[in-house]
Amino acid sequence: MNALSVARSLVGRQTVGMAKGRRLAILAGTAALAYWVAKDIPRQMGAKASGARLARMESSPQYADGQFQNSVPSSVMAPMSRSDMFSAFLRDRERRHPRLPIPVVHEAPVRDADGLHVTWLGHSSALVEIEGHRVLLDPVWSERCSPSNLVGPKRMHEPPMALRDLPPLDAVVISHDHYDHLDMPTIQNLADLQGAPFLVPLGVGAHLERWGVPATRIIELDWNETHKIAGLEFVSTAARHFSGRGFTRNETLWSSWVINGPTRKVFYSGDTGYFAGFAEVGAEHGPFDVTLVQVGAYADGWPDIHMTPEDGVAAHLDVRGGLMIPVHWGTFVLAMHEWPEPADRAWQEAKARGARLAVPRPGERVDVDNPPAPDGWWQQIA
Repeated sequence: MNALSVARSLVGRQTVGMAKGRRLAILAGTAALAYWVAKDIPRQMGAKASGARLARMESSPQYADGQFQNSVPSSVMAPMSRSDMFSAFLRDRERRHPRLPIPVVHEAPVRDADGLHVTWLGHSSALVEIEGHRVLLDPVWSERCSPSNLVGPKRMHEPPMALRDLPPLDAVVISHDHYDHLDMPTIQNLADLQGAPFLVPLGVGAHLERWGVPATRIIELDWNETHKIAGLEFVSTAARHFSGRGFTRNETLWSSWVINGPTRKVFYSGDTGYFAGFAEVGAEHGPFDVTLVQVGAYADGWPDIHMTPEDGVAAHLDVRGGLMIPVHWGTFVLAMHEWPEPADRAWQEAKARGARLAVPRPGERVDVDNPPAPDGWWQQIA
């Protein structure tokens, strides 16, 4: 469908009876919108792998029948009737947002730091400072995690710092290609502002190349593959999830990540359902000084692809984590649970199981060796 056809369909009956000038203005504006949709949304969806990249994907143990597979059978979503979905959407809508503004900490970035620090930037975005090196995880700075800047989940707090204010990075790590983890404008800006390479799961490099990231700055890894950068070792490890930015799924891989410094270790779960692979990661790569673990955007209908907070604490213990920092909550509404629930349940489960937990405000820098005790800040605004 061309732009004019889209414009006419969007305007529809609204133009009937209007003055000719007003109709033309609406048609022109809608045509411009249709042109933007036809131009930008396909770019947001990225690109399909081809050539040597596709051949490498097809040789992966995780690839079969034309797509990537989880190590255990996994359902993306259990069947739900339309009426059930509508009822769930309407129920407790106000509780899926905080009552008061989310407190954002605007700290000046530290440019020379030893030790191990984590700054949670909202959702799954985080800055890891490990023994003088800096790694950015799943950076999303856009207003919406969507292929459109007009519709889709909208962030509930501003980014704690501007992209241009980030200190020099050694690496940018991506867990998978969903919009709330791989954000085209953020990637493009980072490619211009920073010189760091991008570490991504197999196939995701095709998206980055379409968006202008040089191939020399893209490092694609399969599960259990390792790459060293600036004194750090990165290991792509298994996760239980899925991928896709358009109408097809699992054409790119998804990963959790191990980051090894000279003496310190970090684990990032990415998005995942709970599975036995965490114990294997812990046995092979643990113990970890700190874990960043997905605890939000869960539901009864998709237990295989997103962990509950209790699952998150179990995964943290399985990988032999020291301090746990919950991520993938608080910034976007991506599920039907109440806004404070992920942090509440993670805190309760951590206390029950003797796990060390820090729940920072967005932008709050956590010293892993001297973390702040949870203070329930999220409960005060819920």
